[in-house]
Amino acid sequence: MYKDNIEHTTSIKTAEGYHVPVLLGESIDGLNLKPGGIYVDVTFGGGGHSREILSRLAPDAHLYSFDQDADAEQNIGEPDDRFTFVRSNFRYLKNWMRYYGVEHIDGLLADLGVSSHHFDDAERGFSFRFDAPLDMRMNKRAGQTAADIVNTYDETKLADVFYIYGEMKNSRRIAAAVAKARQAKEIKTTSDFLAAVEPLFRKEREKKEMAKLFQALRIEVNHEMDALKEMLASATELLTPGGRLSVITYHSLEDRIVKNYMKAGNAEGKVDQDFFGRTNTPFKTVGKLIIPTDEEQERNPRSRSAKLRIAEKNKHYGD
Repeated sequence: MYKDNIEHTTSIKTAEGYHVPVLLGESIDGLNLKPGGIYVDVTFGGGGHSREILSRLAPDAHLYSFDQDADAEQNIGEPDDRFTFVRSNFRYLKNWMRYYGVEHIDGLLADLGVSSHHFDDAERGFSFRFDAPLDMRMNKRAGQTAADIVNTYDETKLADVFYIYGEMKNSRRIAAAVAKARQAKEIKTTSDFLAAVEPLFRKEREKKEMAKLFQALRIEVNHEMDALKEMLASATELLTPGGRLSVITYHSLEDRIVKNYMKAGNAEGKVDQDFFGRTNTPFKTVGKLIIPTDEEQERNPRSRSAKLRIAEKNKHYGD
């Protein structure tokens, strides 16, 4: 960890167009904020959720916000002693809290959706709407690109990525088409990739299938499921009794992991029982699953698949 990875004591600018915060009021209300508490927003993005959290905190409170994408730093503004930006993947949550001497937090918010900025920035390669380098890295400074994956993974491994992360029933056919195409020439751009797989999809299903394929590649590039599990494990440990988790998901894979952690404290959803059959779980769920209102979905179509789950750390967990 290096200090040049950190932006200390800064406030947040308005970031119209970068990302419209989803379920803003509901997710912040779900944290049940203590005015003087310590909170973490692990998905800073456009800063909308962080800005709303800060608006409800007292001068002696503190908010730590994470984002590994250098573009997100453009949404940081004037100094605010209550705010610290951490330029890092949220999987390192526990390490960074230790770095800052924070033993416990009062709440954590995660909006796991990809920022609108990423889909709309043609050069990032997140969307099949643009011809661009097949990149998809959240952190442009490190790691393999989507092009690296489609050109180097063997056919079986590619099929697994498409099946597990994209839930593609014809994953083997898609992987075979990609393997054949790359023999003729290296797949470097989104259009190269589309040319290889488009013939496999019916026109009426093409956009939905492409979205799932690009989702699969993005998850693999950024190791999103592993990062999510590590972050939730750290949050479980860091949250003070009565502290809250407020997590917004956008597809079934990550929602299942979040639901299982809130139910049992692990990604598999396996509930721990003692000798007498009594359960010992870290969380109790708060309220029911929340989805955007019809009005919000109309105003922000990218919110349509969002699901908000809220949980509270059990006060006697581990006793």
